[in-house]
Amino acid sequence: MDQRISLITLGVRDIAAETAFYTALGWRAVDSPDGVVAFDLIGQTLALYPLEDLARDMGLPLDALGHGAITLAYNVRDKDEVAPLMARAKAAGARILKPAHDVFWGGHIGYFADPEGHIWEIAHNPAAPLGPDGAFQWNGAV
Repeated sequence: MDQRISLITLGVRDIAAETAFYTALGWRAVDSPDGVVAFDLIGQTLALYPLEDLARDMGLPLDALGHGAITLAYNVRDKDEVAPLMARAKAAGARILKPAHDVFWGGHIGYFADPEGHIWEIAHNPAAPLGPDGAFQWNGAV
């Protein structure tokens, strides 16, 4: 098994509202089958899928799918990019959990929740600079 994640799927209750949120952040959906909205990323795809359909596909009751302890991170090239992206997320309907701030390991981060509670981190990590195409690797893109 290669070390990669190909598709990140968020189970959502209101696919139209979640699509509007990510579109307001500047993302563009790609053609996909009815019932799923997909945004191609650098090396992966983020999909929005009705929560009840996701539960059915997994063979689990809907109430078994809460919000787990997971964050999705969006890294930026410069510390000064964090706060404006947090503001853009708030304007699109996000709830700011923790505003942009310096952290002990030398980075600068902030957290927000999308309209359905999926938690995102906007981060600048000087120890992991992004590649020219925006690709992230833990110790810096090569």
